[in-house]
Amino acid sequence: MTSALLGIIYLAFVSLGLPDGLLGAAWPVMHVNIGANVSLAGVVSMVICLGTITSSLLTVQLVRRLGPGRLTAISVALTAAALFGFSASAAFWQLVAWAIPYGLGAGAVDAALNAYVATHFAARHMNWLHCCWGIGAAGGPMLMSWQMAGESGWPGGYHIVGVIQVVLAAVIVVSLPLWHDRTDSAGHDERHASPSRRELLRLPGARLAMVGFLCYCALESSCGLWASTFLVLGHDVSEQTAALLSALFYAGITVGRFFSGVLTPRLDGRQLLRLGETTLACGVAIVLVMGDAVGLGVGLALLGLGCAPIYPQMIQLTPERFGSQNAQSLMGLQMACAYVGSMAFPPLMGILVERVSPLLLPVVAAGLLALMAACLASCDRRVAETRKATHPDR
Repeated sequence: MTSALLGIIYLAFVSLGLPDGLLGAAWPVMHVNIGANVSLAGVVSMVICLGTITSSLLTVQLVRRLGPGRLTAISVALTAAALFGFSASAAFWQLVAWAIPYGLGAGAVDAALNAYVATHFAARHMNWLHCCWGIGAAGGPMLMSWQMAGESGWPGGYHIVGVIQVVLAAVIVVSLPLWHDRTDSAGHDERHASPSRRELLRLPGARLAMVGFLCYCALESSCGLWASTFLVLGHDVSEQTAALLSALFYAGITVGRFFSGVLTPRLDGRQLLRLGETTLACGVAIVLVMGDAVGLGVGLALLGLGCAPIYPQMIQLTPERFGSQNAQSLMGLQMACAYVGSMAFPPLMGILVERVSPLLLPVVAAGLLALMAACLASCDRRVAETRKATHPDR
């Protein structure tokens, strides 16, 4: 039963990742077809993130009312409807309108399943869960590149992913008895009183951890959205080739998260974080100096490999850093900060791409990486100092 449920949860995260790379891969052609400025992809991304923030803040109440299984099925179906809307859009305002249900559906799946897996399953499953997201995120641009090379164009890419989402929603509906059995055995914990947000923010290192989440998601979302445009406008790569190369970023995340799960018994969470930060720095350096398609593809793959362990390990380290009694509530605040980063930075990056230069993408990524690494290191230092002061004998 547990293995079957894990398989369904992994499928749900594949469905969560599938649409994430579509907009960035299609935008170099898409914005011309609908008569929108190149920077406006950031606005669509911002609206999606507003929806994810809204639904993630409501996830606790929705899970209590619907259960994680039903909530996931409804959310995936809502995302499917939005993708069909994207495929039929002929104007920018229509994209913005359909971005609302897409964001609402994606945020509920992300927040509910991250908390569920962190609570019920071993640490390696968190890496593999996000590996499944990477499978979807890498597959989306590949499907989009294939459709853009044919007669269907970018609307065909959105349509195919929408159909896949419908199938996945049906699979989740069939699996609902498994979710029911699992939640019955653990549902009583959710009735305990949760610490207030003020109490959570007073925890040593909590605010630094939140800034770390913001920086990471700002970096990942900016690279994911603008990599294809960076290649087309900054290095004269063709649209179809750029879509395929941008998929290497998500492929790197996928492969890296699989091996992060394998390495979990050998390396602790902080060691995996440092490994990811180092690899990410190498990828940024290569993208900064390379000008040919092969070198840029290698750099984007390394960017993805570096990103791979960071987000899952930050989630998994939350109970260790701040205590299991605070983890569930603090997880929501951390993910809200993550969504703020995903919401705010892609539009800002779009302005820089349009008004200054698309070549600034790796420069911004380098700055976000430096700030994130500094915040996470300082967070761990404060947690260690507090524990030493509280328990000097340990």
